[in-house]
Formats: sequence, C-alpha cells, structure tokens
Amino acid sequence: MAETAVRYLRSVGAATVAEPAPSHPRPDLRAVGDDERLPLDPGEFRRVLGHFASGVTVITARAADDETGPAGFACQSFASLSLDPPLIAFMVARTSTTWPRIARAGAFCVNVLGADQGELCRGFAVSGADKFAGVEHAPAPVSGAPRLTGVPAWLDCTIHAVHTGGDHLIVVGRVDALDATEGGRPLLFHQGRFGRLADQPDQGASPGSPR
Repeated sequence: MAETAVRYLRSVGAATVAEPAPSHPRPDLRAVGDDERLPLDPGEFRRVLGHFASGVTVITARAADDETGPAGFACQSFASLSLDPPLIAFMVARTSTTWPRIARAGAFCVNVLGADQGELCRGFAVSGADKFAGVEHAPAPVSGAPRLTGVPAWLDCTIHAVHTGGDHLIVVGRVDALDATEGGRPLLFHQGRFGRLADQPDQGASPGSPR
C-alpha cells in the first residue's frame, strides 16, 4: 500500500521527500547590563531574609590523609531536598576555607544543634581556630565524620552533587545513615540571635511539601 501511495504522489507531481525547514537566524545573546539590574542593597537583603527563622547545623568531615584534624563549620543554610532518593542540601560560601577539606573527604555529617548548644555553634563559626578543641565527638557510622555528642539529630552523607549559586555553592548530599533523639529541642536562629521553641508547641498543620 505504501508503494501505491508513493506512485500516486509522483504521478500528480507531489513531493515524496520532506522539504527541509527554513533556517532562522540565531538570536543575539548578551549579558544583562548593569543598568538593567534591580538595585538591591546587600544589607537590606540580609535584613529582610533575617526574618526567616531557621535551624542551625554543624557540617563536619573527617581529616584527609595529609591533614592533622577533622574539618567543620556552622551552617544555617541547610534543608531536606528529596525523599527518594534521600537527599539533603546545604549552602557554603565560595570563600570558605573549610569546604575544600570537606570536598576532599567526599562525605560529611550534618549535626543538627540543640537548644542549649549556642556556644558550640559559635565555636564552629570562627575561622583559624581549633574548632574541635574540647568538643566530644564520635565517628559517624559510614563516613567516619565527627558526630558531635549531644546533638538531637545527625545525618551521615556522601557528596552527591555540587552546583553554583552566585557567591555560594549548593552541596547536595545523599543520606547513608541518620538518627534522632525523641523530644530533642532545636537551636533556632532569627534576626541575628539564637532562640528556642516555646514550651507549648504550635498545633497547626505541618507545611509539608509544596503540591
């Protein structure tokens, strides 16, 4: 039947091969000009985002073969990302001197800090000091990264992907092991200060995942 159709099309002078689509000129690509950017003061940006309360974590990694001790830094920009596969994410400044050490380790532990661990957080927020001095910890079961004693929750992760995000990096980790203490109260950070949950928890519904 196909051959019959082709013969008919040829007999009436119709094309039996599709004609190539006409080509169009490629659009001009250019960078966004400075005069086209929305003027935004960095201080105002930080002030407004400070109204978003968050938990606080310490990201740790074991020492590489040529290093003398483990690495770690305080991290407010942490979030769950995916249930299947189990992924989390944290953001770190490109200027961080700790991140290259974590990257070399290839794995890390997220230590979710408790309501009474504000001083512990401050110790990991400084640079150039021995952050682990006097800090009790044990190796996480998979990565061997420091699991800080007394934290209400921890997640042992392997680096899954790293993406750029302006002056920060977005690090995605695949969770290999995790645990939490029932009833543990989290350390909160809001408008530049630490806080904690009120004694009476909110009875509202969980926001869950966006639909």
